[in-house]
Amino acid sequence: MEQSRDIETLIELMARLPGLGPRSARRAVLALLKKRGALMAPLAQAMATVALTAKDCSICGNIGTSEMCPICSDEARANGEICVVEDVSDLWAMERGGAFKGRYHVLGGTLSALDAIGPQELGIPRLVERAAGATEVILALNATVDGQTTAHYIADALAGLGVQITSLAQGVPIGGELNYLDDGTIGAALRARRSF
Repeated sequence: MEQSRDIETLIELMARLPGLGPRSARRAVLALLKKRGALMAPLAQAMATVALTAKDCSICGNIGTSEMCPICSDEARANGEICVVEDVSDLWAMERGGAFKGRYHVLGGTLSALDAIGPQELGIPRLVERAAGATEVILALNATVDGQTTAHYIADALAGLGVQITSLAQGVPIGGELNYLDDGTIGAALRARRSF
């Protein structure tokens, strides 16, 4: 059965979102259509508003609706700690946990010679400037080859500043079972072991 071209276009656009394929997008569009007044219209309005007002924070790279995000403008978070993350989604995940009370620096990716992404594209020189006044820089980059390569590059760039450089612990997650973990995770957990 053929839907109208507008509905098909909406399904195609939704299918481009991360985590949604064509079938999931079709289900999502059907759910929106069933609740046009209660869900679809407010969603469309919110998307239009965010499309006009969303900005990158001029300091850390977080996404908000003003030049400076609430984290960078919060003086209580000016404790000298900067947590370096690959993407805004990583920053939001850190904030969800509520354990970190410092400020962030969003790289927007990792170093990649194949994709022509170098230090300038990631704002690493800006990070070095910010780190000059910091007490600690926490490298919270993904445990991938590109993430670790980027972390080593940043650590080398910050080496002469006298700032403490740390990284997140790696290893067995809470609730994790050893027989489901890969060899690299088990090895990292053994190397990062501490007194019990």
